[in-house]
Amino acid sequence: MISDSSSIEIFLIDAYVKQEPPYIFILSYYTSDLCKSNVVIDGKYNYVVSDTLSDSHSSKIDLTELKFVEKNIDFVIETVDSLGNKSTSEIFEFDLPFEPTLTEGSSIWTLCLFAGSVFLLPMPGYVNADGEDYYSITKELPILSFRAKKGNYPSGYIAFEYTHILKAKYKNYARLGYKKIFPIDYIEYVSPGITAYTNFKGQNGFAPEVSLGWFTLFDTFTLYTRYRYNFMPGNSDANFHEINLGLYTRFFSLYL
Repeated sequence: MISDSSSIEIFLIDAYVKQEPPYIFILSYYTSDLCKSNVVIDGKYNYVVSDTLSDSHSSKIDLTELKFVEKNIDFVIETVDSLGNKSTSEIFEFDLPFEPTLTEGSSIWTLCLFAGSVFLLPMPGYVNADGEDYYSITKELPILSFRAKKGNYPSGYIAFEYTHILKAKYKNYARLGYKKIFPIDYIEYVSPGITAYTNFKGQNGFAPEVSLGWFTLFDTFTLYTRYRYNFMPGNSDANFHEINLGLYTRFFSLYL
């Protein structure tokens, strides 16, 4: 496989994990120019492959003690040429020959049950509409995510949402929107987005928003807060503000 997303081409030769423990990741590739290189596995495990300039690169990496969520693992190759120019390959993949174990005694199936029960819980929110204050519950479901070259988050995702506003005139809203994710220092990410919404009773509109991902829980969820302004074209009286607390996870999303 050849990378077409960097100035140095990557010719991947081997990228597989031995079937028996210890689980060694066998990686080898050629590059179109002399360079140093390293591999980033699952967006978080970084290993030096060549610390001197070369066009032939190989490494054996023990994955036995590493923690993964899925059996299908992404990795990218980062290179630095003789002039100091840095580039990153396209995303490659390999499969684990074992079920991922996140913590001692915890398998991917245990995580599925736990994550499903937590993730499906609606999250609380605050709504200001018609000059009145209301409480709300919202559930956001990321249904389609777009891969990033590196990092623990997708570059963005499409989500479906359902909101119930307690004691409001119009209580139920469905949404479909796109959220972009920018990882940043000190917290997890900032995520601007926009959704289209309807209350099924003639109130249809759009809502720009911004979310801040604060920290991760159990290496699976990210706690975030979000502000959103909902507006209905041609009817400013229907506009309202929202503030939400939520949990984001990529675990149940389909990746492209």
